Amino acid sequence: MHSSIVRIKQPLFLGLILLAFSALPSVVSAEQISRAGSYAELLVLFDDWREFEVPPLLDGAPDYTAKTTAQRHGELKSYQHRLMSFDITDWPIEQQVDWHLVRAEMNGMDFNIRVLMPWVRDPAYYTSVWTDQSDTPAHEGPYHHALVELWTYQFPLDKQSETRLRGELETIPPLLGQAQVNLVGNARELWIAGIKNLEDQLHALRELSEKTATAAAGFRAAVTNAEKATITFIDWLRQQAPSKTGPSGIGKENYTWQLRNVHLVPLSWEEEVSLLKRELDRAHSMLMLEEHHNRDLPPLVPIASVQEYQLRAEASVIKFSNFLKQDILPDYDFIEPVLRDHMGQFVAPESRNFFYTVSHHEPLALWTHWYHWFDLARMETQPHPSPVRRGPLLYNIWDSRSEGMSTGFEEMMMHAGLFDDNPRAREVVWIMLAQRAARGLGSLYAHANIFTLKQARDFHVARTPRGWMREDLDLLGFEQLLYLRQPGYGTSYITGKYLIERLLGEMGSQSTEGITLADFFRQVDAQGVIPVSMSHWQLTGNDEQARSLVQ
Repeated sequence: MHSSIVRIKQPLFLGLILLAFSALPSVVSAEQISRAGSYAELLVLFDDWREFEVPPLLDGAPDYTAKTTAQRHGELKSYQHRLMSFDITDWPIEQQVDWHLVRAEMNGMDFNIRVLMPWVRDPAYYTSVWTDQSDTPAHEGPYHHALVELWTYQFPLDKQSETRLRGELETIPPLLGQAQVNLVGNARELWIAGIKNLEDQLHALRELSEKTATAAAGFRAAVTNAEKATITFIDWLRQQAPSKTGPSGIGKENYTWQLRNVHLVPLSWEEEVSLLKRELDRAHSMLMLEEHHNRDLPPLVPIASVQEYQLRAEASVIKFSNFLKQDILPDYDFIEPVLRDHMGQFVAPESRNFFYTVSHHEPLALWTHWYHWFDLARMETQPHPSPVRRGPLLYNIWDSRSEGMSTGFEEMMMHAGLFDDNPRAREVVWIMLAQRAARGLGSLYAHANIFTLKQARDFHVARTPRGWMREDLDLLGFEQLLYLRQPGYGTSYITGKYLIERLLGEMGSQSTEGITLADFFRQVDAQGVIPVSMSHWQLTGNDEQARSLVQ
């Protein structure tokens, strides 16, 4: 195994400098390019950058007005210039990776201002109220800077929490008022579908009002004003909807630019299409072979009662925990507690979305995706020593690692023997892979404006086996809207899985003494939840993917 002292070649650094500066309008001197900077100075820049990335306030809410956004775009260039002044040639790989992560975040802000413009095109961007914790390092998709995380509060509220939550709720009316000025985009499908997100916010506020009926008058007023502002905004969105006629996809070229320069995924739109087509075909064909292999076995019978679910879930926690201790994962002390915290519950058949259908056929098939929660537990209990990697990267830059690992872990555990005593469960794993490939492929066509949002949803349903993806439940609309709002996210499950499988193969082939799965996951986890391309470089010394990102 290579140590982390391998250094990036000088031609790559110079090529990256020239490429990055070709996108900046102002002239940069050779002196600025060659000026050296220490890693400690990079961390200072990182702190300055993160402070700058948060917009100023306007009437108590984040300011996304055109004038302020244009001014901040100009100011962003100064931070990019500071970053590009570093000569990282002689830095250890892990420090060079941190430099690339900061560069990716700055590119993320630039892309949002130039192309994605969620505050201009995407009404759902102005959703403030979140009732559940995301299973990823940060919320999926574009979101604004003044979220109200209701899931972090315990009810009834103590005085301090009531004061804090009141202050957060008071940002909603001015933000939604500002939104009616900012939202001048013409992305029809983002506009119409995004109304559902605000309706969900209204529902959450009404539930909050019921839970806090005895709160202080000032708090009650904040809830009421937030409700009224949300109703007014929804009405305005509906009134404006008929005038929206334009496409919502960002196009192939923009999609590829964001993929490579923000998410650090070494693929293009075209390459992702090929990969997802292959995985979709593979999932369907492997499912047929599994079904043939299991043809003499009884089919899986879905869980039919609350009591049965509780018994199956308890048995699954024990089975999965013991299985992972067989030199598959490091001896993390949070595995069983995390599984118990996310055992789920019984859901009636008519209300089961795709993932509930999976968990009621075989809980473990879904729980193999719970690497998400392992990641979050590790980030909390074993924070990364680098400030750059310690918390969530901005702009969903973590998606290939977070979603890719959780998706890849499903098939990895199947091949490692988790379902050897229950072969029918293997069929469920292939169904999950098909569903993720179908929805990702639909999102690619939607961003290329080949599919409408409805066509992407229809494709998603049609190519998910056994009719397990239903049109009448919210999951379908939520997923395809999210992927239209956040380019690259819908494919990250499959592309990240592919990149992690490449990494596992290369690390295994490099080791003369062999590498256990526990060694592999320990080393990958130690990098933090960062793009797989960067972990690949640091863990193998192979900079092929890093090079491809700057050509």
